Amino acid sequence: MNILVCISKAPDTTSKITFKDNNTSFNEDGVQFIVNPYDEWYALVRALELKEAQGGKLTIISVGGADYETIMRKALAIGADEAVRVDAQPLDAFQVASEIAAYAADKGFDLVMAGKETIDYNGAQVGGMIAALMHLPYVSNATKMDVAGSEATVERDKQGGTEVLGVSLPAVISAAKGMAEQRIPNMRGIMAARSKPLQVIASCAPQRLTETVHYELPPEKGGVKLIDPDNVNELVNLLHNEAKVI
Repeated sequence: MNILVCISKAPDTTSKITFKDNNTSFNEDGVQFIVNPYDEWYALVRALELKEAQGGKLTIISVGGADYETIMRKALAIGADEAVRVDAQPLDAFQVASEIAAYAADKGFDLVMAGKETIDYNGAQVGGMIAALMHLPYVSNATKMDVAGSEATVERDKQGGTEVLGVSLPAVISAAKGMAEQRIPNMRGIMAARSKPLQVIASCAPQRLTETVHYELPPEKGGVKLIDPDNVNELVNLLHNEAKVI
């Protein structure tokens, strides 16, 4: 199998988030970045399992600057064969999807995989956009996937149960929790990653469709109000008129 996995970086959840330039851009100073967990734990690891079972090649791709290469080397250490970095700053989902689709268009990939979303923006847009730009079938939020020949059987959760889909390859799949179990790179993988190819290619200069106008942090949590358990009317009044949740 010839598989492409989309890799993005995200702030570690323990990092302190701040903004700069009058709250119009994210401040990366002092922030520890990691491989986006949905990309790493589920998309990448399931792709590795398929490659190990059926043979083939696994390529990872990122859209970003040279600072992305640290997280890309981790993905190589986990088991990817080679890496491609599109030398462009990721500005919006359509731009990123366009860069990846342009690279993948003539490479004969059987599968293009990505995490269902990034943990910083939670947009869940890139996978679907790649599929649309490449005119390929798309299944989002997959929790299980098996491949036999040119057909993939994909499961995903839905309200009240599980949906099972049959998809002809090539296809684009976004992976959710349950697709695979996290792998930790071992020393052999880390050493091997240093010599694995990491190709840097120029941007195809696609358009962007959105622009970030302003960032803001969520409001701080207010104080706790304790209501006497016998005073149900006051509790209902506060939930209705103050909290506005009923």
